[in-house]
Formats: sequence, structure tokens, C-alpha cells
Amino acid sequence: MTGQLHEKVALVTGAVRRNGRAIALALAREGAAVVINTRRSRDEAEKVCAEIEALGGSALVSMADVTDETAVRRMFDEANARFGRLDVLVNNAADRGQVAFGEMTLAQWRHVVGIILEGAFLCSRAAIPLMLRKGWGRIVNVGGAGHHMPSYVGRAHGAAAKAGLEGFTRALAMEYATHGITVNCVSPGRIGGERSRTAGAVPDPDLVPPVGRLGAPGDVAAAVHFICLPQSSFITGQTIHVNGGQFLP
Repeated sequence: MTGQLHEKVALVTGAVRRNGRAIALALAREGAAVVINTRRSRDEAEKVCAEIEALGGSALVSMADVTDETAVRRMFDEANARFGRLDVLVNNAADRGQVAFGEMTLAQWRHVVGIILEGAFLCSRAAIPLMLRKGWGRIVNVGGAGHHMPSYVGRAHGAAAKAGLEGFTRALAMEYATHGITVNCVSPGRIGGERSRTAGAVPDPDLVPPVGRLGAPGDVAAAVHFICLPQSSFITGQTIHVNGGQFLP
């Protein structure tokens, strides 16, 4: 990496494991200071912070529930107080769960949609004024292939939220296109490795994408890293699929 994000500051939600951790480390290697957000996993967040500092970078752990408006505002105030700016926001926080639609409660629906979609709304609303001050910004929403794939069942809440995230991406991209702020969505396919307890069963567990392997968190991080770079300023409003050919839009 070339240090193209030197003196930039990035905030990554849900940054303590898998894709979020890989994204935080990729941005740090490019020279960005990174705010590591998690709702409750402070020990894991501190480990990511230590990894970034071992690379010679700067990091800040920020505990916040992205569905809590007050907590989100406090998180961005802390980031601004520590670093004096905010240039990159990666809305990665998510909770999936798996439940048949006929058994899904309104609370379960609101929980998942709240983290994925409302969290992106609250964080983006807090980030954009800081980006406007510098006339430069990158917002990356981390979507998913679930609402594109017929094999994913029991995830109506997650599918609706991720589909909404793509619409939200396009709307923000158009609204801030003349302000130096790009907004894009990275949509991962099947990523290997240990899954969260709430992720549910893997559909078609023996199915491997056409490239012949499962994805890795680093594959997702590489896509996010690329669209955060200064030379990616002509890319906005796009959904970039990182799935090894699993889904072809």
C-alpha cells in the first residue's frame, strides 16, 4: 500500500471481526487513523486497536450501538475531538438471524433492520457534516448477496435491510455528488471462516463459487479499500459485488 489515506480518518462500524476487522486493518495500512466501533465487544476491539498500533497507525475504540441516536452522536464527537476530522465511513455493522417469516416477530424485524439500515442512516447523517468541512469523503455501505440469491431463506428482515441499503447508497450518492463525497455499496458473497452465532445455517453448504474457493474477509476489504482511495472519485452510487461469480448482476 502507498499511504494514500495518510492524515485521513476512517470510522468502521462492527469492526472487531471478519470483514469489519479486515477493512479496519486495510485502511490503517493505507495510512488512515481508524475509529473501531463495536456495540459490546470491547476486548476484541482493543485487540484490533493493538494490531493497528503495531503497524504504526493510530486507532480509537468507540463503544456505541449504531441504532442509538445519542450514542452515535457521541461516537462521532469523540472521533472529531481525537482526530479533528472524519473522511471515511464504512457502515459494516449487521445482525442477521434466521427465522421463518411466519414466525418472525416485529421485534426481530426491527432489530435487524435497525442495525443494518437505520444504523447506516444515523452514522451517515453524523459523518457527512464532518466530510463537508473538508470537501472530501467516502461512505461505503456493506451489503450482501442474500436478497439477490433464491437459496437464502429465513432472512426476510436482513434481505429487506440490505436491499434498502443499496437504495440508500444511490440516494446519498446523487445528493452529495457535487460535494466531493462518494457513496458506494460493497456486496459480499459467500465468505469463509468462522461465522457469528446469529448468522444461521449456510444455504447449500457444499456450493463453491465459480472461482473455485470461498471468499475471505481480505477480499471484501480490498474492494472497500479501493473505493476509498483518492483516485476512485469517479465511482459513486454503485454496488460492487465481491462474490467469486456466485451472483452475476
